[in-house]
Amino acid sequence: MRALINIFAQVFRSIGANKLRSFLTMFGIAWGVASLLLLIGLGEGFRSGQRRGLAELGTDEIMMWGGTIPVLPEQHVGMRPYKLTMSDAAAIREQAPDVRNVTSIINRSDLKQVSDFSSAGGQVLGVELNYPEIANLPIAQGRYLNQQDLAERRQVVVLGQRMVGLLFPGRPPLGAVITLNGYRFQVIGVAKKVGRGNSDGLNQRIYIPLTTMQEFFPLTGDNIPQDSISQIQYQPRTEELNETAKAEVHKVIATRHGFDPARKEGFEEWDTIRSNRMVGLIFTAMDVFLGGVGIVTLALGAVGIINIMLVTVTERTKEIGLRKALGATNRSILFQFFLEGLTLTALSGFIGIIGAAALMAALGSVVGNNDMGFDPPRLVPWSAAMAMGTLTLCGIVAGLYPARQAAMLAPVEALRKE
Repeated sequence: MRALINIFAQVFRSIGANKLRSFLTMFGIAWGVASLLLLIGLGEGFRSGQRRGLAELGTDEIMMWGGTIPVLPEQHVGMRPYKLTMSDAAAIREQAPDVRNVTSIINRSDLKQVSDFSSAGGQVLGVELNYPEIANLPIAQGRYLNQQDLAERRQVVVLGQRMVGLLFPGRPPLGAVITLNGYRFQVIGVAKKVGRGNSDGLNQRIYIPLTTMQEFFPLTGDNIPQDSISQIQYQPRTEELNETAKAEVHKVIATRHGFDPARKEGFEEWDTIRSNRMVGLIFTAMDVFLGGVGIVTLALGAVGIINIMLVTVTERTKEIGLRKALGATNRSILFQFFLEGLTLTALSGFIGIIGAAALMAALGSVVGNNDMGFDPPRLVPWSAAMAMGTLTLCGIVAGLYPARQAAMLAPVEALRKE
């Protein structure tokens, strides 16, 4: 133990004897490690922020609107739009085995919304009972719609968080009455705030029973079915089956509306699962690129340590010769120089990791739970493990080669060296 302590004391004395050189070498490696961890941490923060943003919309959600199809089958010039219908949603439930949940929505933005205190303009959605199972609609006060509300076509509403401030500024909304295009509706619930940032589109909404919407505010237009709806939202049985589920839904819709399901322009949709997957691939590619840059940076730092250790061996040639003449073995010389290189590398890496973790913690305390679309950067375990593994390899190489050069010096030649 005493011998080991003496060796470490000699190592630190040797490092301290060339303070500027040791500092610059350690700074280069520490900077490379900290940059690698910080960049990957920022990327992971953006990745998790994007995932959280998509989760605000719903879970495993695919949205579909009507599209544009030929006026006549097999025709490619004359095109017409078509509307989705309640019967389309029913057919999807029956004929798409890889779809686990389907809901229909009517969306109107042209209805006048008035309370006893103010008026507002926002979206009014006619929804079914299972809407919160697909979309994200947490309730903060009161309740959501129930079966009786739809069966009896009750004139009740659930307000989005922003609508409460617009229609009932500083006043309790539950139990109050608002009018939609002159029809009286009672407020039975208030939704929690959803979405992120300053965009209040998801919160400036009013939800009413779909049956009530069809009776009072159906979609209008030339030659559209009475059960027309604005949108169908559905979920695949599992995330991996999203493309299979979409193919089944495309086949159902195309068959019912008389066009080829291979016509992509016939469908207007948004697959949040696919979007989430694409975001993940982008950030994974970014992580791989940054990881590669970081490894190259650390390797260059190892080359710098090798050069410095070789210079140290040259400067201490006489010392090495004297120690060998006094009985020092090749193994002890090799071990000391190897330990010097490894210590330089390990200390540099440790400082870089601690610095990156401290900076990310500081950024996290400043940013906190923000609504800006990204999460605070965080220390990613795999990146820290990769940095430590690379540092270990670099330390071994940086220490072993110069140490072997020192150990192989002949005592007489070393003492003769000027």
